[in-house]
Amino acid sequence: MPPPPPFILRLLGSDDVELMEEMLTVFGEAFDEAGTFNDARPSPAYLARLLGSGRFFALAALKDGAVVGGLAAYELQKFEQKRSEIYIYDLAVAEPHRREGIATALIQELRKIGAERGCYVIFVQADLEDEPAIALYTKLGVREDVLHFDITTS
Repeated sequence: MPPPPPFILRLLGSDDVELMEEMLTVFGEAFDEAGTFNDARPSPAYLARLLGSGRFFALAALKDGAVVGGLAAYELQKFEQKRSEIYIYDLAVAEPHRREGIATALIQELRKIGAERGCYVIFVQADLEDEPAIALYTKLGVREDVLHFDITTS
């Protein structure tokens, strides 16, 4: 029997706001966008509601109780059929903990959650220059080349 991984995965709930805030810090550092993830951080009440919504998933990878990686995803209910899909919005692992299987484990855990909920697919986007992400997602899924557009609301 192989040894257990040196990290544990935890699906965060409404009582895990502090861990969610740690995860936001990891995202900011990993993406080199600390301002995006820290300067206008939502209130604890907002994060608690989001974590308890049932349609948002925050999976944290923990080592010795500290967040070293995380995944944020949304379940999207479809309109054309009675089914849903999951969109991975963000996935990051702190630099000192990369290449330990954490990102793959986070996605595998989300696959289990999706299967339990009856979701038919998980999808994710990757920037063209993000070779490690592209390699990870290629290992786990089928690539579709699409264009992404941001449309402002004002």
